[in-house]
Amino acid sequence: MTGRIWARAAGLALAMVLSGCSAAGFLNTVTSRSGYETVRDVRYAPGARGTLDLYVPARATAQTPVVVFVYGGSWDSGSKDLYRFVGQSLASDGFIVAVPDYRVYPEVIFPRFVEDGARAVVAVEKLAREGGHGIPAGRHKLALMGHSAGAEIAALLAFDARYLEAAGSSASRVSAFVGLAGPYDFLPLTEERYKRIFPPAVRAASQPVNFVSGDEAPALLVAGLDDTTVNPENTRSMARAIRAAGGEVEEVLLPGIDHIGAVSSLATALPLGDRSLRRTVLTFLEEHTR
Repeated sequence: MTGRIWARAAGLALAMVLSGCSAAGFLNTVTSRSGYETVRDVRYAPGARGTLDLYVPARATAQTPVVVFVYGGSWDSGSKDLYRFVGQSLASDGFIVAVPDYRVYPEVIFPRFVEDGARAVVAVEKLAREGGHGIPAGRHKLALMGHSAGAEIAALLAFDARYLEAAGSSASRVSAFVGLAGPYDFLPLTEERYKRIFPPAVRAASQPVNFVSGDEAPALLVAGLDDTTVNPENTRSMARAIRAAGGEVEEVLLPGIDHIGAVSSLATALPLGDRSLRRTVLTFLEEHTR
């Protein structure tokens, strides 16, 4: 099977899995549980969606880097329970991983879910600094990572300093940003649902591309050229803005990869998507957080 056909088939397989009623059970079944500790439902904010899951490598030390991964779901859906495969993938390479839930539409609109992301990051920083839930207290470098709508949230945390500052931290503490199939420059809006999620008065503030200064952490931006959910031009536009501002960015555009494939490629239990992408992500994280 050629790489392009394999990527399409693999992406379709994971899309079917993630859309099924037993998605979490399936992923929990096929993803390894060895070599790391899972800590569920660590509280960072009030409410049903104010918790996060931790994946802590068995050999974590006071210097083990921490990655906060923000999942996607069009800002109106998603669950941390579906992303054990991401936690395991990064933890197996020696990263502590936090996957937070956050409030979504119609409970909230922009920028509330970004504010939730900031609170989650600050809670993880506190755990890393003071220790707890299996994380040794120490000096842990921090990386932010997201897929789809989660990449927009994580990018705003990395590039718009106001969110982490308001939550009691600083964007200067972010050592690396990884965006997978992210919407960074997605105006004008055409769907009524998105117009409700992003009201006109705050629409410009929802675009990470508007906050690039060149002083941010190095960024790895990944998109599949077969993505019909988030136009890969978002990745190109964000990369251009970072380069124009003098920042550091790696831009990876993958033929034969669709929207789901940009995250399914991280899985280790099943060889889904582009099998080189996981190593690209890990190499980037290792370079900027070790």
